[in-house]
Amino acid sequence: MSLDRIDEEVGREEPEHQHQPQELAFRPGPPIYAIIIIALYSCVFLAELVRGIEPAIVAAGFDKQAYLQHGEHWRLFTGTALHAGLLHIGLNSIAFYSFARPFEALANRAHLAIVFLLSAVGGSILTLVLSPVGISIGASGGIVGIIGFLAVYSFKRRQFIAPEFRRNLIINIGFILLYGLVLSGMVDNYAHIGGLLTGAAYALLAVPGDPYKDPREVLPPIKVAGYLSLAAYGAVCGLAILTILQIV
Repeated sequence: MSLDRIDEEVGREEPEHQHQPQELAFRPGPPIYAIIIIALYSCVFLAELVRGIEPAIVAAGFDKQAYLQHGEHWRLFTGTALHAGLLHIGLNSIAFYSFARPFEALANRAHLAIVFLLSAVGGSILTLVLSPVGISIGASGGIVGIIGFLAVYSFKRRQFIAPEFRRNLIINIGFILLYGLVLSGMVDNYAHIGGLLTGAAYALLAVPGDPYKDPREVLPPIKVAGYLSLAAYGAVCGLAILTILQIV
């Protein structure tokens, strides 16, 4: 997604007020929380390489039959930390980093950790309900949740967001859904849809409609929830590594 024109577009339709928020008056910096999450699931991928990708997926992937029949509920979480190969983790990480940059510039980064964790789990739940056979892996449910959050944000605060940015988000969502349909045998489209809906629902609740309220300012409980979400995903990745390496 290109962000080159965002700064030019900001402020075209801003309401007249001496304390107008400047949501995109600066270039987004490195997405710190996203980098931490990428590092966490990259450690899991290293464990996969040590054990072997296929045995690792069998050991810690979201095996829905094992979840349903044997009560292995932890798989609902650990599956979101595994990837099927270098291409899989590489594409996911590039997409995550790209969308996390504007996210952490537009909203408090605590929201990113919360949205990622909730959307990853939301994607797992939807695929369990609608496609209760097979093994699902990957962080893409959480990543698509980030896109869903940004899409709702861009409409709720449209006076500060470039029309091109909104169009790019819609195009990306359409591409993700089409990609999932075309490669339905290889891509878990339900996990993408579940993540997308979860991120969008969170944004409906969390993004302020008041144009003079800065969405980057949050109450302390939200910041704590962000830390806890990072810690929770770190624990998930730790459990995945221990399971893959047959330590537990």
